[in-house]
Amino acid sequence: MPVGSEQTEMRMRQMCGESETQESVPSQQGMGGRAPMPAAFAGVAAAAVLASLSETKKTRDPNELPPNSEQTFQHVKKDRIIAHPGPTPTLEEVCAWAQSFDNLMVTPAGRNAFREFLRTEFSEENMLFWMACEELKKEANKSTIEEKARIIYENYISILSPKEVSLDSRVREVINRNMVDPSQHIFDDAQLQIYTLMHRDSYPRFMNSTVYKDLLKSLAEKAVEA
Repeated sequence: MPVGSEQTEMRMRQMCGESETQESVPSQQGMGGRAPMPAAFAGVAAAAVLASLSETKKTRDPNELPPNSEQTFQHVKKDRIIAHPGPTPTLEEVCAWAQSFDNLMVTPAGRNAFREFLRTEFSEENMLFWMACEELKKEANKSTIEEKARIIYENYISILSPKEVSLDSRVREVINRNMVDPSQHIFDDAQLQIYTLMHRDSYPRFMNSTVYKDLLKSLAEKAVEA
């Protein structure tokens, strides 16, 4: 194995090993308690990347930009998606994402990378809905709340929407009743259901995806070069 690859491997093991000893950040307010993924998962993810490091290095175009290096953090405003430059995560942060779903979702860079993965699985609407709910909870003006609630309902709750998220009938019934006079917390139960769905269903696959592995590897290589 080339010296550069050995240095990258050492750096990844060092960073991800340190992350395994850190506690998960507290759950975000309103999202309820969730059990974190096993700490050993970080080591598994790092090992999977290390196993493919040399082969990937042989086939990648040296002029190709590192994956996710120029990603954008996006949020929903009315029926449009507005793009803003997003931060580049550190190696320590990316390793911490393997500790728990909370660690991933608490950072803009983590949400951005996870959203990129969800797009490949055609389930990006789950993240878009969750983010729209977060924006709604920041509002205080009644007319703005009503307008944003209507847009969220039409985009993600209505059975006529192509971006409809998967919710149980009880939650849908409560939302339908409350849409007469919506508050900024009208979608809290639905948001928790989608958060839990992403945590249990999509998050484990994300940790084994090329989106995550390539980002982890590229940051490790940059750390070695620095």
